[in-house]
Amino acid sequence: MVSQMVLGSSRPGRGTLRRGRLAVAVLLLVVPAAAACGDDSGGGDGDPPPEPSVKTSAEPTRDGAAAPADPAAAKSEVTENWEKFFDPGVPLKEKETVLEDGARMRAVLEGFSGDERGRQVAAEVGEVEFTSADEADVTYALTLKGATALPDASGTAVNQDDTWKVSVKTLCALVKLSGNASPGPGC
Repeated sequence: MVSQMVLGSSRPGRGTLRRGRLAVAVLLLVVPAAAACGDDSGGGDGDPPPEPSVKTSAEPTRDGAAAPADPAAAKSEVTENWEKFFDPGVPLKEKETVLEDGARMRAVLEGFSGDERGRQVAAEVGEVEFTSADEADVTYALTLKGATALPDASGTAVNQDDTWKVSVKTLCALVKLSGNASPGPGC
């Protein structure tokens, strides 16, 4: 049944198709990451888990104060770096440079890189909306072997060290969706 949903052979218009695609996409991305993040403590650190979908934290103002100095260049960098992070052909070291606190999140990245299915998943950025000069909401589609598996995913990008990066909050939200009770170090 799952293979039918992934391949899109179930009847169009059914809600289960979208849920099935979401489940498959999350499993492909998150299970290896969750395994890489796990620790031996058996539980969380007491903090509440991150929300699975990022909400806008501030509305852009009309005078542009909530946007970076050059919104067009920033949007281009967000898009490029977001797609680089999810690109299966990009080496781990390069992915670290486009993930907030990338070196600290190395275990999660190794989980993505070490899984064959994870190497088949990519992202296509649809929208970038700046909520401040250093943060943006990103709407993207996750694809599996070029076919859209999760069309309306959302996350955040942050400007860290003058580089727009995928936020840790976004990666941890994906790990949370896996159902892992202990998202591990960094989350």
